[in-house]
Amino acid sequence: MFKTIAEIGIRNTQKLIDTFMGFLGKLLTVKTELKPLQDLEKIDSTNWLSLSDSPHFLVKMKTFRSGWYLLILNLQTTQYQNAKICLLSDDKHENQGEVSFSIHPQYNTICVFHVPGNISHLRFDPMEHEGEFSLKEFTLIKIPGFYAIHRQLARTSNLHSKFENKSYIQTLKIIRKDAVDKKKNFVDILHQFYIKTFLQKNTEKDYQDWIEHIEKPNLFKFCSALPEKLANEPLISILLPTYNSSYRHLRHCIESVKNQTYDNWQLCIVDDASTHRTHIEYLEKIASEDNRIIVSQRTQNGHISETSNDALEIATGKYCLLLDHDDALSPQALKLFAHAIKRNPEALLIYADEDKIDEADYRYMPHFKPDWNPDLLYSQNYIGHPVVLETEHLKRIGGFRIGYEGSQDHDLLLRFTHALNERQIIHLPWILYHWRSTPESTASVAEAKNYTTEKGIKALQDYFCATQNQVKISQGLYPNTYRCKWPVPDIAPLVSLLIPTRDGYEILKKCISSILDKTLYSNYEILIINNQTTCQKTLQLLNELDRDYKNIRILEWNQPFNYSAINNFGVKQSYGEIVGLINNDVEVINPEWLIEMVSLAIRPEIGCVGAKLFYPDNTIQHAGVILGIGGVAGHSHKYFSKDHPGYFSRLHLTQNISAVTGACLIVRKNIYMEVEGLDEINLKVAFNDVDFCLKVLEAGYRNLYTPWAELYHHESKTRGKDNNKDKIMRFNQEVKFMKNKWKELLHKDPAYNINLTLDHENFSIKQ
Repeated sequence: MFKTIAEIGIRNTQKLIDTFMGFLGKLLTVKTELKPLQDLEKIDSTNWLSLSDSPHFLVKMKTFRSGWYLLILNLQTTQYQNAKICLLSDDKHENQGEVSFSIHPQYNTICVFHVPGNISHLRFDPMEHEGEFSLKEFTLIKIPGFYAIHRQLARTSNLHSKFENKSYIQTLKIIRKDAVDKKKNFVDILHQFYIKTFLQKNTEKDYQDWIEHIEKPNLFKFCSALPEKLANEPLISILLPTYNSSYRHLRHCIESVKNQTYDNWQLCIVDDASTHRTHIEYLEKIASEDNRIIVSQRTQNGHISETSNDALEIATGKYCLLLDHDDALSPQALKLFAHAIKRNPEALLIYADEDKIDEADYRYMPHFKPDWNPDLLYSQNYIGHPVVLETEHLKRIGGFRIGYEGSQDHDLLLRFTHALNERQIIHLPWILYHWRSTPESTASVAEAKNYTTEKGIKALQDYFCATQNQVKISQGLYPNTYRCKWPVPDIAPLVSLLIPTRDGYEILKKCISSILDKTLYSNYEILIINNQTTCQKTLQLLNELDRDYKNIRILEWNQPFNYSAINNFGVKQSYGEIVGLINNDVEVINPEWLIEMVSLAIRPEIGCVGAKLFYPDNTIQHAGVILGIGGVAGHSHKYFSKDHPGYFSRLHLTQNISAVTGACLIVRKNIYMEVEGLDEINLKVAFNDVDFCLKVLEAGYRNLYTPWAELYHHESKTRGKDNNKDKIMRFNQEVKFMKNKWKELLHKDPAYNINLTLDHENFSIKQ
C-alpha cells in the first residue's frame, strides 16, 4: 500500500483516501455509551462537572473488536486539557495502556489509536482537574489499518517538529529507517511520533519527569565541565534577614547554603529582634560552627528593609545574593553564579529561574523566565529570586528603602537596573532557587499579603517620577501585577493606518467601520491600498469612503500580491509620524486601542508595538510572537481563552517581545525607514513581519506587546491558503530564508526560555 501511495500522485491519493473514508464513516461508526465511572456529576445533557483530578467514563460499546479506531471528540472547556483513553483488560478492568492527547478548548479533537486483542473495555478520562466541561460529541469509528497509518503519517509530517519542511513521503522514509535502526515495529514508532503532536505538556508529572530526565543530567554535565576552582573566585555574600522563623524551614534554608558546591561564600544573617528562644539559640549555634556565617541580632524590630540593610552593611563580598529565611538554594546555585560573573565581567545583576516547594519539600510550579525584559519588570517583578547584585552598586543606590515593605525587592530592582544595559544584566536558564509555599506566604496565595500590590504601585510611581516620565500606575488584573499608562503629547502625532485589501467587501467594511466608530484617538489617516479588486461592491465601498472621509485615501497597487511591497509603497505615501500595519480582517474591540499603542510607540527606546488579537470565538489568536515555534515562529498562547491568565499572568501584562504580528503593528515611520521596511524580495507573503521586527530589534530598539489594545482578527480570510504547488514552494523558500538569516535567534528567543517547548504555543515544558 505504501509503495502504491508513493508511486502515484501523493496529494491526489490522500484526497481519494479521505473522500472514500468519509463516505464509509457512518457505516463504520461504533455505537457507544459513556457511563460515569468516577468523580463525575451530570449537569444536563451535554454539561458535566469533574469532582477531582481523575474523573472517568466507562465506554460501553455494543460490539467490541480489536483494531484501529478513529475518535472524534468535541469537549469544550475554558482552556487546553490533557485527556486520555485507557485500555482495560478482562481481568478486573486493569489498565493495560493508554493514549494521552490534548484537547483544544473549543474545537474537535480527532485521534487515531489501536486496541489490541486482550482488551475488553475502554475508559475515557476527560480532564486532569476539577471543573465544568461540555461533552458534545464522542464518536468512535472502526477504521482499516491502511487508513490509520495514512492519518498518522499525514499529521506527523505536518505537525511534528522533527519533520518540519519534510513531505509525507520523506516522513515515511525517515520513520521506516528509524524503525529498522532500532529494530522496532514501524507502526509502533509512527504512533509514538503521532501521539506527541497532540501532547500539550503542562502537568506536575511532566515537571517531575523534566527534573529527573532533563534537569539533573544536564546540570551534572554542565557543572562537571566547569573547573574545580576559578581564578580569583568572587566572594558572594548571602543576605538573610530572619524573624521568629520556623526552625525546620530555617534549618533547611541554611543547610542549602552549607551544601553549596562553591565554597567562597559568606552568610550574613541579621535577626530582627526575634522573641523565640529556640530560633535565637539555633542561630548562635550555626555561627559558632562555621566562620563563614555571621549572625547579628537587632534589639528593636525594624521589619524587612531595615534588617536587609543591616545584612548589607556586614557583607564584604563583591556580590550579594538575596535569600528569604524559609526558601532554599539549589546546590549548584553559587557555582553557576560565580561562573557567570567570570564570563561576564560587566555584569552587575544576574538572575536565574525558580520554582516552589511545599511543606514536604516537593518541587512544583517552575518559573522559566525571559532574559532582561524591562517592560515586564514594570508590569510584574518577574526577576524575583534568585538574584545576585554587585555590592558597590547596591550600596550606591541606598540598598532597600523603608516604607516599601512587601514590595521592597521590586522597588530595589527598579532602582538597581535603571540605566543598565543588557550586557550588565544576565539571566541563567537554570532553576537555582526554591520558593517556600506556606499558607501565609505570597508563594502560596498572592492575596495573603494584599498590601504588596499597593506597595508595588508606590514603588513604580516613585521610579517613574524620579525618571521624569509622567506614567500613571494602576493595579493589573491580578495581585502584584501593574498597568503603566504612558502619556500621549497634547499635540498627538499623526498616525497612518495602512490597510491592504483585495475584494472582501464584508470584512473590509467591518474593519473600517470599527476603526471609525470606536477609535478614541483622533489624529489618524487611513490608507486603503487596493490590490486589484474586482468585486463591484468593494469598489463601490472604496469610492464612498474616498468621497465621504477626509482622513481616508485610496491607493492603487496594480501588481501581483506582495504584502511587503504593498506596505512599503503605503509607507512612502503616508503623511504620519507613526505608521500602523493593519490587516483588512481585524475589528476594533476597545476604543483606547490606538491611544495605548501610540503612547508606547513614541517612547524613544521602543520599536514595534503589537496588540492582543482574538479569534471571533474569543480565544487568543495573537499575544506576541515566540521565535522558533514550528521552526520559525508561532503566536504566544494561541487558542487560550480570553480570561486565561497565561503563563505567569503574561497574557495580561505589557512586556518586551521579540516580534509581533503585522496584522496590527504600530511603529514610528523613521524606524520603518531606518531598517528599510519589509523584505519584498525574499519574504513576499510569510514571516515579513517577524523579519521586520527582528531588524528593529537588531537596530537597538525594544519591541513590545500590550494586552490593553484588543482587536478581533478574522485571520487571513482574503489571502487564501498556501495549498497549491507554487504557494507551498514559495512558503518553503521563505522558511529557509528565515532560518538561514536568523538561525541563532530562532533557537534562543530572549523573550522566551530555552526550557520551554518549541512544539506548541502554550509555554509548556520542553521534553
